[in-house]
Amino acid sequence: MNQIVQYLTFGVAEHLFAAPVGRVREILDLAPVSRLPRSPAEFLGMIDVRGASVPVIDARRLLGLGDADDTASTRIVVLTMMRGGRETVVGLKTDRVLEVTNLDEETLEAPPEIGARDWNDGAITGLGRRNGAFVTVIDVDRLFADVDLTQRAVAA
Repeated sequence: MNQIVQYLTFGVAEHLFAAPVGRVREILDLAPVSRLPRSPAEFLGMIDVRGASVPVIDARRLLGLGDADDTASTRIVVLTMMRGGRETVVGLKTDRVLEVTNLDEETLEAPPEIGARDWNDGAITGLGRRNGAFVTVIDVDRLFADVDLTQRAVAA
């Protein structure tokens, strides 16, 4: 029996990505981000979400896609991830949010094995197709595994 799962699709540069809807807390318009000194390049800083401090990660920098100016479509997707055995909230700045869509788990393709050691590191769980375009399904926990959020993230 095919398992249909709902995903939030979002764009970074010309690429499409998807995160499980169950990991999405909310989608925010771009808000001022308070930068913290000596933080990694992909870590933009903190925002306040109804009294909770939420770290914001730049999806372009995290994915190695280069910087771009913000637009009216730029959004912060607030996600939950498991870190150190507890749930942590993080914001992901994306170029645009597209839609909530269904993807058939059984038709997702595995990430390609191209011989480069650890290029994926499990951050990609599969490749789907939506309206003729590839959609990269991310593993939220693994995507942020190498981002140092120590003492910056506050469970919300």
